[in-house]
Amino acid sequence: MAEQVTKIAVFTIADFKEEEVWLRERAREGLHLVRMVVPCFYIFEKGEPEDVIYRLDFPDNGEDRDDYARMLTDFGWENCGRCAGWVYWRKPAAEAENEGESELFTDDAGRLDMVKNIVRTRMLPLLLIFFACVLPNLFRALDGDIYYGAGGFASGFFLGFFSLMTAVYLYLFIHCGGKLRRMQRELERKE
Repeated sequence: MAEQVTKIAVFTIADFKEEEVWLRERAREGLHLVRMVVPCFYIFEKGEPEDVIYRLDFPDNGEDRDDYARMLTDFGWENCGRCAGWVYWRKPAAEAENEGESELFTDDAGRLDMVKNIVRTRMLPLLLIFFACVLPNLFRALDGDIYYGAGGFASGFFLGFFSLMTAVYLYLFIHCGGKLRRMQRELERKE
């Protein structure tokens, strides 16, 4: 068994293109993806440096994906894992004779469906959690309604915690939401 190496990298749900590039760079260094562990751990196997194209897909769970996976395999793609709803595919760059063979999707409609699926299954639940849980508790902490123990330690802790959670959620909404929306608009213009 070859030596394994764990790398840590953080990508948001809107950074899948950057993640594909990062994985390709690791393959060029001789690190070949074995599996991913949520939230940010990538396990690689050391080997010969190789130019490998990685592509991520975020399939709709309601679809029958067996035929799709079989088709990709027939076209030389290897399924190298799943993580948090994403399916990771790879193919040696030498086997992609043209740009179309280096992509999972043959048309912009497929790419657009994937982006809409990400928004529907990841961004909308985040919005719901933010408005139903994080924001109300931040306001309670600001009002001083959360108070346990002497000295108001819990009140300060909860204020800090929900302030941090608000900042994280706002970053995700601005970064991911904005990036996904730009992708969606670009793909809709191409249709």
